[in-house]
Amino acid sequence: MTGASSGIGRAVALRLAAEGAQVLVHGRDAARTEEVARLTGGSPLVADLAVPGSHGDLADRALAVDGRIDILVAGAGAGWSGPFAGMGDGELRRLVELDLVAPLALTRAVLPGMVARNCGQIVLVGSVAGRTGVAGEAVYAAAKAGLDAFAESLRLELVGSGVSVSVVVPGAVRTSFFDNRGRPYGRRFPRPVDPERVAAVTLDVVRHGRPEAWVPRWLAVAPSVRALAPRAFRRLSARFGEQVRSGGVEGPP
Repeated sequence: MTGASSGIGRAVALRLAAEGAQVLVHGRDAARTEEVARLTGGSPLVADLAVPGSHGDLADRALAVDGRIDILVAGAGAGWSGPFAGMGDGELRRLVELDLVAPLALTRAVLPGMVARNCGQIVLVGSVAGRTGVAGEAVYAAAKAGLDAFAESLRLELVGSGVSVSVVVPGAVRTSFFDNRGRPYGRRFPRPVDPERVAAVTLDVVRHGRPEAWVPRWLAVAPSVRALAPRAFRRLSARFGEQVRSGGVEGPP
């Protein structure tokens, strides 16, 4: 489980351990990662996945623990909020590396073993931002959209292999994500859900190999509205975008 030292990742790690899984707990913060490892009886693996090349080392250390990985839940990620033109090159590369490159690289590392055993699960934590776009979060949304396209393509490639590929699509979640991205969550609706709720859905995805799950479920209507009424959807998005640029409320979920 990547990103397991806090938020959604921590909640997922605890649920997996409660189900009897041997959890490999990845995080960037050593103290918090070791704490979750103690709580789950798992193995702590500290690494900063925003650093290019860190994925290979993490995969090697993870495989060395037990020689195999049956389930990869890629939950590590970060956001950044603000006008795209004002985003620094370093921040742009950090987000793409962490939110898109790392899940792809880790999947590539563990996939051969899963295919050889004819059994395995890849679970990617996406975002509604990747399905609809969000003003002020162009790079984050692009990275999450890339995860969606990757999952769909890989799922087709792995038909009959015994390996499933799933995407969990949460909306706003009550974690430190919004504070860390530089803009707190300021909307009254939809209210952020607890990370434990996302974890419960993720566990259900693992149990049943479902290709996709939204949290909350009703958010799945957003891309449908965009597809069926694109002009209205874009007018609404543009209105929220103006509020974001002027320092007002959040854009659409």
